[in-house]
Amino acid sequence: MSRQMANERAQDRRINTMIRVPEVRLIGPEGEQYGVLETSAALQRAQDMGYDLVEISPTAQPPVCKIMDYGKFRFEEEKRMKDSRKKQKIIRVKEVKFRPITDDHDFEYKVRNGIKFLERGDKLKVTIRFRGREMAHQDLGMRVIDRVRDLIQQSVAIIEERKPLFEGRNLIMILSPAKKSVARRDTPDGGAQGDDEEIEEIEVLEEDDDSDDDEEDAK
Repeated sequence: MSRQMANERAQDRRINTMIRVPEVRLIGPEGEQYGVLETSAALQRAQDMGYDLVEISPTAQPPVCKIMDYGKFRFEEEKRMKDSRKKQKIIRVKEVKFRPITDDHDFEYKVRNGIKFLERGDKLKVTIRFRGREMAHQDLGMRVIDRVRDLIQQSVAIIEERKPLFEGRNLIMILSPAKKSVARRDTPDGGAQGDDEEIEEIEVLEEDDDSDDDEEDAK
């Protein structure tokens, strides 16, 4: 959940005089069950304790409210959201596309891009795209993808995360950088990641802009 979503959720929560239903099921600050009370009585009880009356389950019949320090609740909720974001790492998956027959200049350019992506810590999706009768020559695609891998690993240490496999008319391989070849990255709050910290990795695919090939496929 993003910080904006967390704030909106907290702001949408009705408190004190914003709660306009006639009665609520009341929970005390330590989880005490007070049962169903008139809303005015529940609010008075919260105020007598020096706390707020907060609606925590608006769809229940009647709605459930809890007596709590709402300012402290908001602070702790935002802190949980911030801690959750610290434990997430966005892994970009960059894609480079080839044809079974690719001219040397285009081939070398895309291999250089692939090396650059891996060196900065991104994963690399290598795609060989086949058209029409090219599917009868799948061996050409395998040669291309093997050549791509061999050239890349001459420049950067890699792990073949997914061996070449066909998906429809595409031959796909996934490469990731070996950990020792990637510079250590900082966490979003500016600190360095600990080796023993559990990090949730979220992969985001950034596709290769291969508009010329797309136009040809559409014909």
